[in-house]
Amino acid sequence: MLSKTILLAAGSAALALSAQAADPAAASVAEDIPAARVHPERWPEVAFPTVLTEAGEARVQAILARMTLEQKVGQIIQADIASVTPEDVRRYRLGSVLNGGNSGPGGDDLAPAQDWLALADAFYEASMDVGPGEPAIPIVWGTDAVHGHSNIVGATIFPHNVGLGAARDPELIERIGKVTAVEIRVTGQEWTFAPTVAVPQDYRWGRAYEGYSSDPALVAAYVGSMIRGLQGPPSTTPILAGPHVAASTKHYLADGATTDGKDQGDAAISELELRLVHGAPYIPAIESGVATIMTSFSSWNGVKLSAHRGLVTDVLKGRMNYGGLVITDWNAHGQVAGCSNASCPRAVDAGIDMFMAPDSWRMLYDSTLAQVRDGTIAMERLDDAVARVLRLKERLGLFDMGKPSQRALSGEYELLGAPDHRAVAREAVRKSMVLLKNAGVLPLQPGGRILVAGDAAHDIARQSGGWTLSWQGTGLDNSLFPGATSLWEGIEQAATASGGSAELSPEGSFTERPDAAIVVFGETPYAEFQGDIASLQLRPELRRPIATMQRLKQQGIPVVAVMITGRPLYVNEALNAADAFVAAWLPGSEGGGVADMLFAAADGAPAHEFQGLLPTAWPATAQHGGETLYPFGYGLRYSHGPRAWTALPEDSGVSDDGSDGGVFFDRGVPASSWSLTVSRADGTDALRVTTVPAEALGGRVRIAATDHGVQEGARSLAIAAHAQGAVIELSTFDPIDLSRETNGDMLLLATVRRDAPIARPLYMSVRCDGEPCGAAVPIAEFGELAEGEWQILGVPLKCFRAAGADMMRISSPFRLMADGDAGLSIARVALGSLSDADAIADCPTG
Repeated sequence: MLSKTILLAAGSAALALSAQAADPAAASVAEDIPAARVHPERWPEVAFPTVLTEAGEARVQAILARMTLEQKVGQIIQADIASVTPEDVRRYRLGSVLNGGNSGPGGDDLAPAQDWLALADAFYEASMDVGPGEPAIPIVWGTDAVHGHSNIVGATIFPHNVGLGAARDPELIERIGKVTAVEIRVTGQEWTFAPTVAVPQDYRWGRAYEGYSSDPALVAAYVGSMIRGLQGPPSTTPILAGPHVAASTKHYLADGATTDGKDQGDAAISELELRLVHGAPYIPAIESGVATIMTSFSSWNGVKLSAHRGLVTDVLKGRMNYGGLVITDWNAHGQVAGCSNASCPRAVDAGIDMFMAPDSWRMLYDSTLAQVRDGTIAMERLDDAVARVLRLKERLGLFDMGKPSQRALSGEYELLGAPDHRAVAREAVRKSMVLLKNAGVLPLQPGGRILVAGDAAHDIARQSGGWTLSWQGTGLDNSLFPGATSLWEGIEQAATASGGSAELSPEGSFTERPDAAIVVFGETPYAEFQGDIASLQLRPELRRPIATMQRLKQQGIPVVAVMITGRPLYVNEALNAADAFVAAWLPGSEGGGVADMLFAAADGAPAHEFQGLLPTAWPATAQHGGETLYPFGYGLRYSHGPRAWTALPEDSGVSDDGSDGGVFFDRGVPASSWSLTVSRADGTDALRVTTVPAEALGGRVRIAATDHGVQEGARSLAIAAHAQGAVIELSTFDPIDLSRETNGDMLLLATVRRDAPIARPLYMSVRCDGEPCGAAVPIAEFGELAEGEWQILGVPLKCFRAAGADMMRISSPFRLMADGDAGLSIARVALGSLSDADAIADCPTG
């Protein structure tokens, strides 16, 4: 039941925006607000529950009084397990560790559960090994258990939040939180960076599926349920005394409102919209006693949230009375103006209590320690931050619970993917599915022959999406999901149980004419910025199953389309071709839940009724902000009966085809789903360039903005001779097929300028599925450029194929390697023709 406060503050996005025009005082807020200015008095007052006893608070203050300055600084830093050891924790007195999306014990993110628990013990024991007179402060381990304990092989994987939003079931959400907490406890972690409470307004954003809905009231209705499931109800009883873990709402604030659907971008919106739409979920979060809140990578009106004192200290901690801990996102402090990954006193001053500094923690420790000593960071602010860290640990019960393996549920590995846990996940799949079309083919009747087609039918990683075993959810096969069920396996079981049969044929061929065909298609896994897209449509290669639907329909075979997706997309061709269309979202490990909804019971009646409703509008075109095909809240029921169908226009409404036109880098920034990184030749010490200026490889490579065409439309790179093999690379986690382009005369075009002498030859190569492939190609033309002159240099794709590259699975089409002094700027990298290039690399073409 929503409190009155939540109802007043949440509302729908439409109501929130219309209120702006109705309230003269509010209307003034919508005008040009100075970037860092907020009006705390306009934000709701919220009651953060009492979660510590008087004795608990006394212990916090007593420990704080005994701590050395070095201990205090260590407590506000969190390091990633890929970059920190137990010995480091012992030496630096670090307050926390985390495992990032691709981190695992011993460098193995697919390590067995036993190894995770053993490492948890090792970190704990190191944190408790202190010198005489020093207080022993146990470490806390945070993990991205965002749809189940999804880093662990064999764990239950729930549908991603966009699907759960379709279920409209807060009670189910609480049960999902409880199961997730239990499975986290098995491997010894105490803290999950969940739930995401974004209110996405642009589904081109690569994290949109992490949000429950575009409607703030729906998101707000879920938040308290998930927090209670994870943490238990607000209480002075230690969280770890029950089957619970600490929760973290993220990302504060308005990460779902960034311009152009870009991750880590800027939310250029009024304070009114910020408060009523994106602030609404934080009211039930605070009322439910959420232990931690994570700030966003993104900005509000040009100011990064990690250093926004007005929103973090004045609003969140002040007006909204939040008494918990505030942590940054992954090296997000490094994007703050005037900061770097190694130093950011502004974030501490703004109200940040803990830095998430996964690989920069050591340098950050040194700089923060120096800044406290010289007064740049006030001791009072440091003490407040440390006290909040200690309160989290006291609230968890860490001071009294012993090492992780000694706590309740630890090591009970049979709880990972336990049958009753999977039953909850399967129920969530059923309730999340949305029926958009049914001409009468569903439910499938008992005894039928079912053809199962589509490239997503038998791929558990694909149906689970990002943040599953690996950061992007890519590079995984079904063997890594013991106990899980693919959609194909669920359909086969259902068909057989009904007295029928099923045949799997991804391309849609068959040996015996089927009574009906189920075609499973949709998106491939992605996370964060890698999921940003330019328009609301599938890439061309992912639309191939639609042709299979059309061919089957022409043969008179009834077609059921099942779409695996993290967001609504323009798929009018599929809606026209199919006799029934179901949005299955990203269902997770229990693919049998999809089959539950498609087959009739023995008597021919539906085995389960659809209840899923769209969590956001479904587009009529691929254009963001274009016409709506199905509104928020739409969803058919079996009880509605067959519906007549009027063919939809098959015009995407945009000029691109969903592939970004072969552009990888333009105007100084990577295209959607691409990243610019700088690393050593062996791939270590990689820096993803998100803001400039920036430094990589210990300052040996400096990246800055420079002009080309538009202001700051390019990036300059100054490389030192002792960089020892610096690599500048454009990459994606979802490989692309360039074999067709390679068979022609296509080139990789780089718009570049030489800014300083290039001492030694530069080389180019590509990556295939994340691994180097083929020999490097010398690029003499870079060195021959006239200094200060922009030119478009072309490298025939055939050069890379001749050097041994597999052009069907390119994850990095541009890898520029330098092992000497070099200075150059890059404005654009794209595919093009011979006529587009000013100069063409002379390299073997085989």
